[in-house]
Amino acid sequence: MTQSRQLRVVAIGGGTGLSTLLRGLKSYVAPASGTPPPAYPAPNPKPTLIDELSAIVTVTDDGGSSGRLREDLNMLPPGDIRNCLVALSPDETLLSRLFQYRFANGDLQGHSFGNLFLAALTGITGDFGQAVQTSSQILNSRGRIYPCTMANATISARMDDGSIVHGETNITASQRSITELMLTPTDARALPEALEAIASADLITIGPGSLYTSLITNLLVRDVPQAIARSHATRVFICNLMTQANESLGLTASQHIEKILDHAGSQIFDYALINTGPVDARTLDQYARSGQSPIEADLNRIRALGVVPITGNFVHQGDVLRHSYDVLAETVLQLALETSAV
Repeated sequence: MTQSRQLRVVAIGGGTGLSTLLRGLKSYVAPASGTPPPAYPAPNPKPTLIDELSAIVTVTDDGGSSGRLREDLNMLPPGDIRNCLVALSPDETLLSRLFQYRFANGDLQGHSFGNLFLAALTGITGDFGQAVQTSSQILNSRGRIYPCTMANATISARMDDGSIVHGETNITASQRSITELMLTPTDARALPEALEAIASADLITIGPGSLYTSLITNLLVRDVPQAIARSHATRVFICNLMTQANESLGLTASQHIEKILDHAGSQIFDYALINTGPVDARTLDQYARSGQSPIEADLNRIRALGVVPITGNFVHQGDVLRHSYDVLAETVLQLALETSAV
């Protein structure tokens, strides 16, 4: 990869998709000054291509440990934030494993240590955003993490039969397909620091992640889609590998983009990363049991939307299908370097 300059990168999303991408991007960020060298240095260290890495994370989860803390302590759900904190920390450190530790018994059953830590810091500082930044410092995170909004926001979905389902947990449990997502309050404001990061970015990514509950939910926050539309950054949609129940069964890659643009209300993508690599037959059979299949790469329809498709093999084969975070990060960074040089 040719290094011409360093980039300011903003990654938007939630769930495991965002944390997967961050694991790849952090390798291109220089460690903070004063950070001790890793005990086991990478055999092929990456060039320092990223000057500033920011993650903007959805905060509408209302299930599991996050949902319990949200209800009991009246705080924002910490789960997706915690995953991003760990993803940006040095790999395999004791602290990062500690943040992911989940209690198995007693009153704390189901809670992760990281969620409780963020809850405690929020109580001490009185500010969830400050708790996130303090946690980043403790974990030596190679990037900044911003909740998309500080509002106590919830989502509702209009389903394909016209019914309205309230709350992320209920939406996920529904047997119907989502046709429209709505945010309450409708005027939830974006975190100012998140908007500043978007305004100064050279590269903005959205995805991978659940179409509605990880991606579109961010674009319903006031001023976020407008900020992306105004940006002069290279704006990239990273498409999922497989369709997902409730969210995208039967949708092609171009239909994913259409749904996002419909909710954003404006053009927010220049490029779309679409996997055209093979998926192991055994893995396909496993996903087919729940009706899931590889997302169709209908490239001409993507081009008709004014978005340039970038194809490749982005698959990491394993028990659970994931993007290869190394390939993903290298591809989006190279794209940003090439397009910014034009």
